[in-house]
Amino acid sequence: MAETLVEVPTKLLFLFQPKRYKVAYGGRGAAKSWAFARALLTQGAASPLRILCGREIQNSIADSVHRLLSDQVVSLGLEGFYRITQTSITGANGTEFLFAGLRQQDVAKIKSFEGVDRVWVEEAQTVTKRSWEILVPTIRKPGSEIWVSFNPDMDTDETYQRFVEDPPEDSVVVNVNWHDNPWFPEVLRKEMEALKKRDPDAYENVWEGKCKSVVDGAIYLREIQAMHADKRFRPVPYDPMLKVHTVWDLGWNDQTSIILVQKLSSELRIIEYIEDSHRTLADYAADLRDRRYNYGTDFLPHDGAAKDYKTGQSAQELLSKLGRSVQIAPKLDVEQGIKAARLAFPRVYFDKDKALRLVDCLKRYRRAIPATTNEPGAPLHDEYSHGADAFRYLATVANRMSNDDRNFTKPLAYSNAGII
Repeated sequence: MAETLVEVPTKLLFLFQPKRYKVAYGGRGAAKSWAFARALLTQGAASPLRILCGREIQNSIADSVHRLLSDQVVSLGLEGFYRITQTSITGANGTEFLFAGLRQQDVAKIKSFEGVDRVWVEEAQTVTKRSWEILVPTIRKPGSEIWVSFNPDMDTDETYQRFVEDPPEDSVVVNVNWHDNPWFPEVLRKEMEALKKRDPDAYENVWEGKCKSVVDGAIYLREIQAMHADKRFRPVPYDPMLKVHTVWDLGWNDQTSIILVQKLSSELRIIEYIEDSHRTLADYAADLRDRRYNYGTDFLPHDGAAKDYKTGQSAQELLSKLGRSVQIAPKLDVEQGIKAARLAFPRVYFDKDKALRLVDCLKRYRRAIPATTNEPGAPLHDEYSHGADAFRYLATVANRMSNDDRNFTKPLAYSNAGII
């Protein structure tokens, strides 16, 4: 077919050069999605390609980039080449566009994408670590490429960390914003200038693509800002001369969260954070043992002393039988715990790699705001609250943490007897 003239912002011309990873991130109005659609359509017209268009959640085709691609087919004058149905787009040469939500895929389902030539992940700021770890190894065809476009949200988001903070080999990563778009429309300019005047911080995130330090309405907003200003989010190495204490929030269907912390004078050094679900206490104890740290005390929440009806034993008893030195944290109501956490924050150092997930939980810990009252209520119980709960418990037990020899963990007598 005849060559098609394709116009895209200069910063996005890299889309036409071979690379394993092609990443564009930035604020609204930069024409990222528009350029990605145009590049894929023209490449698919030049040679037969199998192209997967994915996003974290796709409940229907309306959630996908199907409409955007369809509009660009018309804009590029490719109506005679591409056949568009309500759920598919196919080219006369065999090019095929597929659409899928990544969260809905498991290892078995995603194998059907092994022959894909291109993957375009749109709105990638919401894509989870699990989704990336399933998707990336599956796209293995020689010459295959992974295209990523997103407007940044939090600097702790998996996509931002994976592709911007630590880009993979054979990648091109470009920051592109509204001023890089020569076709930036006047109607968006007026919206941009209005937001800049009304809320400069929101403008930086929405239009300039700058990461937010915390979610809107975050409980620990000032504490997180001070943590960054004081450079307390940095490498925090393990010191073998200090005890490693653990602070737990217990769960099964929900996450179990474990903070690993060392104390030196008034400093609390969080060297690592563990979070998982559907695992036994024996599993977690084995994980801790394998790290071969100089352990002190395991601090459990008040329900750690409650006996499980299936075993007749408490989490405190079970961990003690596994050789752990266990204490129960004092029971405070949530608001008292939040106050204690705020007081503790200025002396806490977080390892930027091994405690990243914990920091993300603290940045996203916020209150529910009922639509009926529009007033902040109790903290939300969600996937981030478990890490925040463990941090509250840390604040309440910090004065119990000691580096005395008497806190050495007993030798591990590993037994499955009575262990759930």
